[in-house]
Amino acid sequence: MRFLGKEYDGTGVTIAVIDSGVNAADPRLDGATVEGWSIELSATGHALLHPAFDDEHGHGTEIAAAVHRVAPKARLLAVKIMGNKLRTSAELMAAGIETAARNGAHVINLSLGTPNMGKALLLRDCCGQAFELGAVVLAAAHPRGERAYPADLPETVGVASDQKCPYGRVFFFDPERFPRKAWPSLTDKFLTNGFTEERNGVKSKYQGSGLATAHLSGMVACLRQAMPKAGSDEIVDRLKQRALTPLPEIGYV
Repeated sequence: MRFLGKEYDGTGVTIAVIDSGVNAADPRLDGATVEGWSIELSATGHALLHPAFDDEHGHGTEIAAAVHRVAPKARLLAVKIMGNKLRTSAELMAAGIETAARNGAHVINLSLGTPNMGKALLLRDCCGQAFELGAVVLAAAHPRGERAYPADLPETVGVASDQKCPYGRVFFFDPERFPRKAWPSLTDKFLTNGFTEERNGVKSKYQGSGLATAHLSGMVACLRQAMPKAGSDEIVDRLKQRALTPLPEIGYV
């Protein structure tokens, strides 16, 4: 990614992908450093870590490949909290966020979320802790603009997507300029494309806010490389400055 006249590739940055695991042998991850673990909850609610993180579904590998495409030199930390049915819990998401932050993740990607408002406080505590440790947490917003956590938390970068969003463009919907009553699904969120890639002007399959979050996570990793001494808030502010300001005529409502 180009920033202030220089190219950045995520060197020295660790990106945690909290998902269904990662297939490190996938050709799209050629040259990537991939480490990680899986997390399960014991009967007492304690997090149990296991060294295996094989992807039983493919979703986590797809997300990791999207991150790797933007920040090819970043270290990928696979945190597996889902199996082949892509089912998980807010407790496992929270455990993934906390363990990733405590193990040196600079960027934490969650291309998932929960609509359960009762779990918002639990997730906010973990996201706030990660933020204080210097990590930037990015999470996918609900595809229909409904509530989703941790994407709707103030300590998290929420990312939405739309098929009409220009490929490669990133918009930020500042709540001061776009009040929630007028832009209910996008206020205080970033919006970017959700396509895997584009070749010769043809876009491949659309995967929505999950893939858009991965794309933005790669950008944040490059900003972290460019600004190694910056705090999480400075990184997010710089991301907002790089994003375009949308206009009502664009039609993202």
